[in-house]
Amino acid sequence: MGEDRRLAAVVALAQGMASAHTPRESWRAAALGACRALAGSFAALSVWERELGRLRVLVNVGDRAEGEEEFPADEAYPVHQFPEIAEFLHERWAAGGEPNAWVETADGPATGHPGYCHQRVAALRRRGRGCCVVAPLVMNGRAWGELYVARPAGSPVFDRGDADFATVLASVVAAGLAQSERLEEARRLAFTDALTGLANRRAVDVRLEEAVERHRDQGVVVSLVVCDLNGLKRVNDTQGHAVGDRLLERFGSVLSVCGAMLPGALAARLGGDEFCLLAVGPPADDVVKAADELCRRAGELELGEGVACGVASTEDPIGVVRSARRLFRLADAAQYQAKAVRAGRPVVAGREGPDDPVVRLADEPFGEETGERRRFRGRLP
Repeated sequence: MGEDRRLAAVVALAQGMASAHTPRESWRAAALGACRALAGSFAALSVWERELGRLRVLVNVGDRAEGEEEFPADEAYPVHQFPEIAEFLHERWAAGGEPNAWVETADGPATGHPGYCHQRVAALRRRGRGCCVVAPLVMNGRAWGELYVARPAGSPVFDRGDADFATVLASVVAAGLAQSERLEEARRLAFTDALTGLANRRAVDVRLEEAVERHRDQGVVVSLVVCDLNGLKRVNDTQGHAVGDRLLERFGSVLSVCGAMLPGALAARLGGDEFCLLAVGPPADDVVKAADELCRRAGELELGEGVACGVASTEDPIGVVRSARRLFRLADAAQYQAKAVRAGRPVVAGREGPDDPVVRLADEPFGEETGERRRFRGRLP
């Protein structure tokens, strides 16, 4: 491949990673870009999970063999099967060298042989591939993982020039992954409550809008649990805000545990002493059961005075839900009713007959609204 074509390939790879919106998209763009740049038929990106002692495959692209998934859930290999990631690289660095790529073939070592090839040779033969080039990925001065590109049996074998080019591609991929990780961390922080580690209000708003759209289009059940932690002000006033923060953190853990009863549920702190669970898919009765468990566990906390909990679900008779705002109003109204009567169990919108007081309260216009949520204090029976 000429220099101009290689330069264009590097630019295309970098642009592909830069345009990715998620880590998966970034991994796929990196593997595809490298596969095309090296005229391969298959490529994979793997990460070295040091704490688990394994090389875990993040993505497989191109002509995948039987059993190779694009985004495998559990394709991982003990590092001792591929010790070059842990040993050869360190030996090379200790000698003042660079983590260069190397080539292996189905017949044995080819170019830049690091001294470990038996597992890769066996894998090439098993999957009908003739050769591969392996390029270490280094981030922040440490081995992060590897870029692997293969060609089918009978194709030209990668040469030294290909290995050198793979080293360049690996450095571009590493830079792209580092940027992707920084952006992902920024996104994570933007949607995470700093004190509890739960999702924040922004995350709930985004997820709820998407969920209600799925409900409108596909009829998916969407349920929202809104809860208010009782007694936080008293704890803050009598024992200090540090103790109050401990109560918030402790309740956040309880909320997370109860949310785990509902597959895929989002546990969040809306702000102050208000929290919520957003469940998409599970039946309303399962959501109410989880909310009931939440009330029970909150009542057993050594701090605070339990929790007031309201539930609204599209599966219950609450009328047509066309917007996220209406579902939030219903759950909010149910929560305020629970607080007003000091209920030890969740109040569920729509379960008290045709003239359900929660639904009536949520839908009754009054005064001027502040923000997105209606306040119901002073309007409860």
